[in-house]
Amino acid sequence: MKRLRALLCGAATAALATAGLGAFAAQQASGASADANALSNRWYAAAPYLMPHDNNPPNAGAIMDATGLKAFQLAFVLAPNGGGCSPTWDGTSPVSSDTAVASVISAIRAKGGDVSVSIGGYGGTKLGQACSDAASTAAAYQQVITKYQLKAIDFDLEEPEYENAAAVAHEIGAAKILQQNNPGLYVSVTTAGTADGTGWFGKQMLNEAKSQGFTPNNFSIMPFDGGFNGSAAQTSALTNFNSVLQSTFGWDAATAYAHEGFSGMNGRSDTGEYFRQADFQTVLDYATSHHMDRFTFWSLNRDRQCTPPDSNGQTSGTCSSVAQSDWDFAKYAVKFAGVTPPTTTPPTTPPPGGSCTAAAWSSSAVYTADNTVSYGGHTWKAKWWTQNETPGTTGEWGVWQDLGAC
Repeated sequence: MKRLRALLCGAATAALATAGLGAFAAQQASGASADANALSNRWYAAAPYLMPHDNNPPNAGAIMDATGLKAFQLAFVLAPNGGGCSPTWDGTSPVSSDTAVASVISAIRAKGGDVSVSIGGYGGTKLGQACSDAASTAAAYQQVITKYQLKAIDFDLEEPEYENAAAVAHEIGAAKILQQNNPGLYVSVTTAGTADGTGWFGKQMLNEAKSQGFTPNNFSIMPFDGGFNGSAAQTSALTNFNSVLQSTFGWDAATAYAHEGFSGMNGRSDTGEYFRQADFQTVLDYATSHHMDRFTFWSLNRDRQCTPPDSNGQTSGTCSSVAQSDWDFAKYAVKFAGVTPPTTTPPTTPPPGGSCTAAAWSSSAVYTADNTVSYGGHTWKAKWWTQNETPGTTGEWGVWQDLGAC
């Protein structure tokens, strides 16, 4: 997953304050509440990516309230930028001393949700590159699992690591060790997608997994940034990747689909491809009808509309560059988990407020719904929002426009 680092907004501390979610003590995130809030594997399979440090992190609690989402894929754990075989967030914030991400996790769990952690991503130094072997790589990741009491983990194997055979062997070996030492741990392996499923390096990674006797819950491809545009190209790649899994592991088609995942990019990709809501629905239908194991996307940080909506034809790390309501794409992940996303119904009686536009009760809220009603001889359009004021408290606001007068 590309970080779009040129588009990052704000210092990490400010970003985490935006993500929000209160000043919970770190031990709350790593305590017994993790077991209490463990979710079904289907939720971990549907968890969209969220960067808690960068790209203007959204409030996870607000997303949960608006969509019904329960699981988040936090990204990314890397080796330290200065070198060494110890886990850090984004190469800069040691996991061992972290309290900020732990607070985010604690707040999510307090609302009945949970997290997986993604390791790797596009760019940066990965632990598989920095550690000397599979055992030491696994030991570094075990620190992450233990600290946050994780029930799921994602190995995002991309450039430049997946071009390094030794590093990939370390990562696959570490994944196998973690799977053995943490019974029930949900493990996904994510890699680049191409028109024929995945490229040469992706296929070498699959061969490495086969040689080590390692089978994760799924192997997921990312069919974007590779000449894709729209859902037809993506579903074709998923079909071809299924054939790759069959030929590599000797599975039949159904078994391959049961170990296959999709990891998309919402809106405009890094290379100018477009994946809109209708494309997500088509891929979701494909994934569910073929009984695939995973459906996720990059990223929740981008699951909101830009200003202007097309972001002047640019790709952003903080919005999608397509017309949308906030968290439109998260709702497809919720559907994959088997849940119907909630809807917000505006009231039927508009408040008083002049002939054209009624008073607004908030200037910074999350758009969720609109409606039209007849009242007082006029047709009114309701633009209705919800927004968390404080954890556990929801406030509602609306703006009503008299269509006849305006």
